[in-house]
Amino acid sequence: MNTQHLVIVQGDRNDGVLSRDMSCAGHAVADAIHAGFRVGQTVRIGRVAGCVVGYNIGHFGQFSGEDYPLLVRTPYGVAKCSLLEVAAA
Repeated sequence: MNTQHLVIVQGDRNDGVLSRDMSCAGHAVADAIHAGFRVGQTVRIGRVAGCVVGYNIGHFGQFSGEDYPLLVRTPYGVAKCSLLEVAAA
């Protein structure tokens, strides 16, 4: 299996707004893993080939990990995906 270095980006939400429970993203990631979408898994987003490179554990914003738990590298860049958007290749 190919390996690659990952970069951890420290983020912080400092606008004082309370976010959803972080455990929701954790449950979505666990569901993705149990569905077979592990790091390294080749997938398709429609007709675009990709590879699962990680999991979205973000718990706020438009593309939170609760709704988009998969990080998929495609020829167009890395996309946050829901389980409904990807299929095993």
